[in-house]
Amino acid sequence: MNGVIIKGLLATLILLAFYFTIVVLVSGWSFAQDQFRQFWYYVVTLAIGFGVQVGLYSYFKTLGKVLAVSGTTSTAAMVSCCAHYLVNVLPILGAVGIITVISQYQIQLFWIGLAFNFAGIGYMLYQVRNFTKKP
Repeated sequence: MNGVIIKGLLATLILLAFYFTIVVLVSGWSFAQDQFRQFWYYVVTLAIGFGVQVGLYSYFKTLGKVLAVSGTTSTAAMVSCCAHYLVNVLPILGAVGIITVISQYQIQLFWIGLAFNFAGIGYMLYQVRNFTKKP
């Protein structure tokens, strides 16, 4: 069980590192800090949800079961908060249009990511209960 928890914590930290790497590469360390201060509650919640899903997935593997998960939604929602700053890197008109739309709905994208995250966790917990239920 400790291995499952460690995998979940590691996944949380990896997702946070991925978030900071993307934002720093696109807009610099100062901007990454400002974005994190502004949206930390979304970013941390999404990262923890991702870690919980990875932990539950690892637990399923110990049971010899396989289950699809929705963890990529967490990553996409976190990166979307700063995707509109890709305009600095990708000055292609089509990309600018997409990024403008993303920037206008970044809070809604966070909420969608959280909803998928919680739905994925709920589904996985439901499956854990079914798999471990005594007949």
